[in-house]
Amino acid sequence: MRFKIMTLGCKVNQAESSGLAQALRERALTEADSAADADFLIVNSCAVTGESVRKAKQLLRSLKRRNPQAKLILTGCWPQAFPEDEFEDADFVTGTKNRDALLDYIMQAQAEMPSRCIAPYQSGDAFSVLPCADTTRTRAFLKIQDGCNQFCSYCIIPFARGRCRSMPPERLDAEAKRLAEAGFREIVLTGINLGFFGTDTGQPLAEAVSVCAAQPGVLRVRLGSLEPERMDQETLEALAACEKFCPQFHLSLQSGCDRILKRMNRRYTAAEYRALAAKIRSIFPHSALTTDVIVGFPGETDADFEETLRFVEETGFAKVHVFPYSPRTGTRAAEFPDQVPQSVKAERAERLSALADDIRRKHLAGMVGQTVEVLAEREKQQNAQRFYQGHTPDGTLVKIFPENAEKGLQNCVICVTIEGYEDDCLTGRC
Repeated sequence: MRFKIMTLGCKVNQAESSGLAQALRERALTEADSAADADFLIVNSCAVTGESVRKAKQLLRSLKRRNPQAKLILTGCWPQAFPEDEFEDADFVTGTKNRDALLDYIMQAQAEMPSRCIAPYQSGDAFSVLPCADTTRTRAFLKIQDGCNQFCSYCIIPFARGRCRSMPPERLDAEAKRLAEAGFREIVLTGINLGFFGTDTGQPLAEAVSVCAAQPGVLRVRLGSLEPERMDQETLEALAACEKFCPQFHLSLQSGCDRILKRMNRRYTAAEYRALAAKIRSIFPHSALTTDVIVGFPGETDADFEETLRFVEETGFAKVHVFPYSPRTGTRAAEFPDQVPQSVKAERAERLSALADDIRRKHLAGMVGQTVEVLAEREKQQNAQRFYQGHTPDGTLVKIFPENAEKGLQNCVICVTIEGYEDDCLTGRC
């Protein structure tokens, strides 16, 4: 039997799809080259915005047309957050909680299974572990945390993922060892609200980094997206003590205006975020700070938006992801009376994106002439010229053009002299 997984959404979803694929391979299934060749088509969905659900519906319809003989399976955040929705194109539906039901559906006679198996989250649910895999055998995304307790007014994720829970320490040790033995050189720790890792197990986030870094063969450990309020002095100093830690900090901002942050139910002020950025840069002089910003949140005035523009420009992020606010059914913000017109949201997103692009170019230009260490992750071809692609410790993507044609650089950390930049990445030679 052959399967194909299509993933929508965040890096956690990508990590879970990778783990699900590995679990299916361990059960003697084969991953199909294309959707047309698969016996089982699996859509791992996102629900963070209404647009995410629209894309999932569109994908389901498309797959049904392209391969009507295949069993079409829907999983992920959409059915978990909205189990009452119609999933008319899917043969089987499950959420984020009970992935075992999906495996059972594939491995057993489908006639014995109900068409839906969406179990609600409950207090005290255990952390669910999927095997981690990546065909590049260079970077592994290891999910060590799930769930969220924050209930930001715009966000559906606590309903799609349940409450915060962490990978148990003994399982983390075992997974880190397994990844190292499989040949991975970099481990990226991910989670729905990664900064809350260990609040239920007592294992600090910095200790999780150290556990991975201690594995023979692992050269780098990186963190996924973080919430500002969880990054204190003790955590930063502990991370700095780990030589293999990559100083890339993706700290979600969402707004640079205190009034909007409060309406979003974010747990920090703009001043607190600014102080954290300064603290990170004092401890990690060669770090990169990236972020997300939502524009056009209900009630955001022109003055509020200008405040966010100034904050972003003054903070000097290495990269900014800009999102126009999208009302999400089931959240408090969707019911706020002072929704911002779509045209205003689009105009603000365009202005902030232009600023973000300028900031990004300055970050890239500032690295020209430097010699940096890059983990060569993939070998590629461009205009008949071979090159490698990888990331610097601060997370900047680099195209590496070797001076001679020798092979064997993949999966190695190499010194690269940065000569320029194009689009969203640096270019250099080694």
